[in-house]
Amino acid sequence: MKINVVGTSGVGKSTLARRLAHGLSLPYIEMDRLYWRPNWQGTPDDELFAALAEATNAPGWVLDGNYNRSRQVKWREVDMVVWVDYGFCRTLRQAVFRAASRAWRHQELWPGTGNRESFRRSFASRESIILWTLKTWRANRQRYLQDMVDPRWQHIRFVRLQNRRDTEALMTELMAKK
Repeated sequence: MKINVVGTSGVGKSTLARRLAHGLSLPYIEMDRLYWRPNWQGTPDDELFAALAEATNAPGWVLDGNYNRSRQVKWREVDMVVWVDYGFCRTLRQAVFRAASRAWRHQELWPGTGNRESFRRSFASRESIILWTLKTWRANRQRYLQDMVDPRWQHIRFVRLQNRRDTEALMTELMAKK
C-alpha cells in the first residue's frame, strides 16, 4: 500500500503518518526531511522530485507531506491520500503548542540540518509556522476538496479525516486488512 498523509501544518499529519507506517510495517517518508537543508534552505524542485521519486520507488510506503507542486511525482502510483482536515481552532492550537514545544526544547527538526524552531521564528517572524498555518488552512481545504473530484486523481482513494473518531476508524480498518 502507498499512502500520502496530507493536511495543514500542525494538524497532526506526521504523527498519523508514523502511526500508519508502524502499524502497516511500511517505510515512513517525511517530505520535510527531503526538502529542508541547513540554515532553512530548501532543495530545488528538480532535486526534490528526484529524491521523492527514489524514496517512493518501493512496493509500499507512507509519505507525510503536502508540497502540492510534487503531486505529479508522489501521486503517480499512490493508492490512498489521507487528508487530516481537523477544524481551524484545533489545528491552530496544535500548531502553536508544537512550535512552543520545539522552541523550548531546541529540537533539531531534521538530523544534520541544524534547523531548529525558536520563539522568535515561531511567533515573531514572516517564516513563522503559525503564520503559515493561518495562511494555508483555508486554501488547503479548498485544494483538497477540488483534488477529490479531479479526474487526474480518480485512481486514488481519498479519505478525509475530520475528527479523532474518523482517524481511529481508519486505523481500525487498515489494521484489519494487514
